[in-house]
Amino acid sequence: MMYEFENIITAYQKINRQGKPCVLATVVALEGTSYRKPGVRMLIDIEGKMVGAVSGGCVEKEIYRQSDSVFKDGIPKVMTYDGRFRLGCEGILYILIEPINLSQAFIETFRNGLDHRESLRLKSYFTKQDQQLDKRFGTEVMFFNDTNYAINDQFNTSSDSNSDDLDVFQQNLPAALRLVIIGAEHDAVQLCKFATLSGWEVCVIATDSDPKEISNFPGAKAVINTRAELFDMDLIDDRTAVMLMTHSYSKDLKYLLRLEQGITIPYIGLLGPAKRRERILSEIMEHRPQVSEAFFDSIHGPAGINIGAETPQEIAVSILSEMLSVYRQQPIIALKDKKGRIHS
Repeated sequence: MMYEFENIITAYQKINRQGKPCVLATVVALEGTSYRKPGVRMLIDIEGKMVGAVSGGCVEKEIYRQSDSVFKDGIPKVMTYDGRFRLGCEGILYILIEPINLSQAFIETFRNGLDHRESLRLKSYFTKQDQQLDKRFGTEVMFFNDTNYAINDQFNTSSDSNSDDLDVFQQNLPAALRLVIIGAEHDAVQLCKFATLSGWEVCVIATDSDPKEISNFPGAKAVINTRAELFDMDLIDDRTAVMLMTHSYSKDLKYLLRLEQGITIPYIGLLGPAKRRERILSEIMEHRPQVSEAFFDSIHGPAGINIGAETPQEIAVSILSEMLSVYRQQPIIALKDKKGRIHS
């Protein structure tokens, strides 16, 4: 996930300013099943403080123990963790541990990519041998502008002909999911909090007649005070969900008419009962007779899944759950009723 990688880079910058070395641990291969998939990472400083996780908490202490040689010698290594006899996941994890030394050019390119919601690709070189140390092991990051940077400044495996015998793990990281919340009441604050904790990039739209500040919405990346006619459609891309919660029928209608003129949005949520939704859709048909079926299909109202939500916090969980099911293209079912693997 992009937001997990961003958290690691942010933590690295803070730790690096303190003059403490760090290592990066990445699950690069898996045999069987595990709590997390290959591509999960965590940052560890010399004192054992960790940012991120590669499991439910069972593997991390062993990774820190095994990272001791990497801190001492600066040589990347691969460790294996066999969960078949220690965990309930019945899988073998292959974990690459490498020093992390990021240049200022890397940081600037990464931050610029985040601002422009660009994807990036990571490529890790390793072998499936426990306790294997090799200076050729490591990870490089390929940015949208065809610029490559290594996680470890001593690493240049991709240009080394001797790397042909190494395994390679590749991962694409798309931009974080974005949530545009149109409305700025108490329930919008709760949805913002829960979405931020889940890794969404949140933008809140308030009215210019009752402006809000970013301090009113912990975790939000931006708060914009505007009205429907001036709403910036550049905020919307194919990884953006919109939640209408103005508590005003006329404002919701105006925003829907504005949204209908842009790109197809996979998820648009509406508060209120089904009767309210049908009334709004009927008015949209009157204003825009040629509106597409795809636009209507993207509107979810009442927003959320049926979990018996009553409080604003529970409603936020319900709405986020439905949004994720849409963006991950998963049917909403109880996991106990799902056939096959949970994380397929």
